[in-house]
Amino acid sequence: MEDESRLETIEIKIAHMESAIQQLSDVVYRQQKQMDGVLAANRQLVQQVAILEARTSNEGGGDEVPPHY
Repeated sequence: MEDESRLETIEIKIAHMESAIQQLSDVVYRQQKQMDGVLAANRQLVQQVAILEARTSNEGGGDEVPPHY
């Protein structure tokens, strides 16, 4: 009888651990999706900054001292 009780306790613990693992897996999946979105947004911002820097340097207005100095 004691063995059956111990086996049932172990089965219950395994079921809880499987549930916890699934929940953690879901969290990791959502976080990865968020990270992918953040990285894509970051890449886009880096490209926009590069474009703006290129425009600024082509216009000749970069780091020049204003004429009144």
